[in-house]
Amino acid sequence: MPRKSKKQKAIAKVTAPTVPDVRATYDGRSFCSAVLSSGERYRQGSDTPTTFLPVLSDSSIVWIDYVAERFDKEAFDVATSLGFSPTLVNTLLNETVSGYEDLDEELGLLLPAVLVEGFDVLTSPLLILIRKNFVVTIHGAGVRRFILLRRYSDSFMRKIPLKARQQDKVTLLLARLIDENNDRNFDHLREIETHGDHLSKVLSDTNTPRHVLGPEIYNMKHALISYLNALWSTLEVLNNIRYGDAELLTDDPKILRRIGGLVSDVNGQIGLAEHLSEVLASGLEVLQSIYNNQLQILNNKLAMLATYLAVIGTAVLVPNTLATIFSNPAFNMTPKDLWWFAAVLAGSTVVSAYAVYWWIRRSKLLPESPE
Repeated sequence: MPRKSKKQKAIAKVTAPTVPDVRATYDGRSFCSAVLSSGERYRQGSDTPTTFLPVLSDSSIVWIDYVAERFDKEAFDVATSLGFSPTLVNTLLNETVSGYEDLDEELGLLLPAVLVEGFDVLTSPLLILIRKNFVVTIHGAGVRRFILLRRYSDSFMRKIPLKARQQDKVTLLLARLIDENNDRNFDHLREIETHGDHLSKVLSDTNTPRHVLGPEIYNMKHALISYLNALWSTLEVLNNIRYGDAELLTDDPKILRRIGGLVSDVNGQIGLAEHLSEVLASGLEVLQSIYNNQLQILNNKLAMLATYLAVIGTAVLVPNTLATIFSNPAFNMTPKDLWWFAAVLAGSTVVSAYAVYWWIRRSKLLPESPE
């Protein structure tokens, strides 16, 4: 058997197949999953997305995912390094929650990625950029949106027909990525509901201080509004995809129905969130009624106390006034006058107290009984 030359050994060393490390496949700030023109699948992780540029030229469809430690500073550099125009990237990054920009040869989307911690709803941007045969997703490290999708990328890449039109492949991949982001967003509604159930338990305790309930109720209401805002923004982008007629996306009605399915899912979640908001509003009305009743009971007790004080005050004031008058030397009172004087004082006390009580009842100044 002839011996190989040094050059042949070097070539064999470079081209020899290597078994990729499974951890390296999924880890790393950058990840690439591709279907090569030959039908073979490629999947690898890296720290820099430009590592995958050579794969683009010989691939049928490519997905590159990048996790940015500092999204505001890294998103622009990463997108332009992969060949996207600064105009497209700047336009999307200047949007607040969502965005859609079509430049014919390249397309950009900005979607909200929701993260809920208690009643704190954090909305992080998810940037999706599309060119002829590849899709790039860039998002913050806090959301880690596509960890599971990286692991199972071979499975859904295999479902994309190799002989399909390029627009169909891109749209199928885009629909899968948006669906994954929506699923992660939908999961957080359960967390809001869980905290809402805890809040309901607190509301049911009448001994809970109102200064504690107020901020908690506001936080939950604000969380629902923030969550709904993210869903409405997602819905706006999906409608742009359905009716925007972008050159890079398909016009196949069958594939577009998948986008319609995503729209239906988002509408369903919006309905659930709005229903939860209505339930919260009903709870607030009940709580307000309870507080109003408690306040009314307190007012009734104060009014009753004021009535008793008025009766007692009159019962004391009238005899005291009579005693002061008859104690004047002009009346020349003697011990013999004690019996009728005591009778006058006692009678005036009873008559004046009853007269005041009768007048208060007649004027309907007494509160009605709580029962």
